[in-house]
Amino acid sequence: MSFSEFRKKKWVRFISNKYVLILILFITWMIFFDTNSYLIHRELEGEIDALEDNTEFYQKEIDHDKSFIKKMEDSNQMEKFAREKYYLKKENEDIYIIEHEDSIKKKEEKR
Repeated sequence: MSFSEFRKKKWVRFISNKYVLILILFITWMIFFDTNSYLIHRELEGEIDALEDNTEFYQKEIDHDKSFIKKMEDSNQMEKFAREKYYLKKENEDIYIIEHEDSIKKKEEKR
């Protein structure tokens, strides 16, 4: 098969058309090499999705904190939280912390 016979084939003539070649070069350029290429767009879409997920997470955290703040406006709830979380006490009051054996084992396993 000679070169002239090869050039006479229909698909070779179609691809060797200057407009088709320009179109192929343009598409290749836009997909891989351009600053706004398809690959960069895919990467940016992934980052946008991750940021939207973060937005949802932080919005839930904000809602949780708002409900906690609203709950802490009640002085009884605030006192209960302070006693449980920070072991605060009133004057002339003794606090005894009772730990069950099950909870001691769990703490040792975490270490």
